[in-house]
Amino acid sequence: MSLHGQLTLNNLPAAFVNRMRKQLSDVSDFLEALQSVSPVSVRLNPAKLPFPETPFFSGRPMSEVDWCRHAYYLEQRPVFTLDPCLHAGGYYVQEASSMFLDVILQQVLPQHPVRVLDLCAAPGGKSTLLSSALPAGSLLVANEVIRTRASVLKENLIKWGADNVVVTQNDPAHFSCLRNCFDLVLVDAPCSGEGMFRKDEKSVSEWSERNLQLCSERQQRILKDVWHTLKPGGYLIYSTCTYNPGENEEILQWLLERYEARSVDVSHFLGDSLFHTPHGYQFYPHKIKGEGFFIGVVQKLEEEEDAPRAKKEKKVSVRLPEELRNLLPHEKEFSVYNAENVLGVIPAPHAEFISLLDKHLNVLYKGCELAEINGRKFKMQPALALYRYLDKTQVVCKDCDTESALRYLKKEDISTEAPAGSWVLITHNSIGLGWGKSLGSRLNNYYPKEWRIRMSTE
Repeated sequence: MSLHGQLTLNNLPAAFVNRMRKQLSDVSDFLEALQSVSPVSVRLNPAKLPFPETPFFSGRPMSEVDWCRHAYYLEQRPVFTLDPCLHAGGYYVQEASSMFLDVILQQVLPQHPVRVLDLCAAPGGKSTLLSSALPAGSLLVANEVIRTRASVLKENLIKWGADNVVVTQNDPAHFSCLRNCFDLVLVDAPCSGEGMFRKDEKSVSEWSERNLQLCSERQQRILKDVWHTLKPGGYLIYSTCTYNPGENEEILQWLLERYEARSVDVSHFLGDSLFHTPHGYQFYPHKIKGEGFFIGVVQKLEEEEDAPRAKKEKKVSVRLPEELRNLLPHEKEFSVYNAENVLGVIPAPHAEFISLLDKHLNVLYKGCELAEINGRKFKMQPALALYRYLDKTQVVCKDCDTESALRYLKKEDISTEAPAGSWVLITHNSIGLGWGKSLGSRLNNYYPKEWRIRMSTE
């Protein structure tokens, strides 16, 4: 990297440059783009922040990302950590090219509820997009094999505020027993990361032709592990952040030769901005305002198979205390669970399937956790404060300005006028951040220690 952190041609592997010279007729424009500053983009949470009218975004020049709903470019990268709305799940900072997933979902998703697997989901950009884009009544299983990254995925999905999500931490091979279970599977495959060269110095230093081959072999193994989880007629969306054809269109060609499937041509409105390969779309930074990215779709055409069913077990009836029941919308159809004295809710139509996931997978989180019960007392859970369907009229709220909200997010004390002993929902711009419990003149801060802001907010 240069002294200013930007990529220079001298940093690039010679073998990579030579391959790109063969791959692109306008390679000089491509190499010049790699030396420019990466664009900054965010995607708003339509359930929490439908318009960019928060104090943090006020006055910042913004322009729409053409291929994704609720998505915007910022002219400069602010310090996002200092915006409470980010911590509240009001928006997600996501690379713009990867948001093209929204175009594909609009064309392949039906109107009725579906079950979707996001196999390599951390840190959560595509999972949060999926959670918002899926038809009402759908279920998303978001998985990550690496434990530390799975924890970040769980945090980001909790902050997004949905209850239609199950978070798992499993190897792709663990899903092989779930045959014919998903209407759509997204595999954002681990790759050589060429598309991240101008953003990530490590991806440049780790690049090698041997690694390209190892990535290709791993991608084939992952697809073999999860192919049979897809229902006949269902769609597999495959993506990478690399330019290497051996990890992109050649992988999808391998898949089509191995299984009964067809490549799906997704129409788009970007003209010559996208490079249309035989099985997908390649984003290049000199043609589009974004990083390097590849995405393609195939549809499974194999015969119908019987899907596994959870063993019928006698249900243990769990009822919510009235104090919690009053916080939830009456029109939602919930199934209540009790996991180690933590009460939560999951979508009732998917309760049997989630039971199957509990049996076969390492489930880290499901639905929305509401409160930890200890006798007749209960401790509000962070997810309930961030839940998009929480009825805020039924709780004591304290709407904080930016300074007070940041103190709360650093797990510092803030003042309150709430009656002693009452639970208080801390909000910013009316969006929930977390809970506090009134001690009379101040709040006992219940923000999760592992989520707290550690950087200086001065």
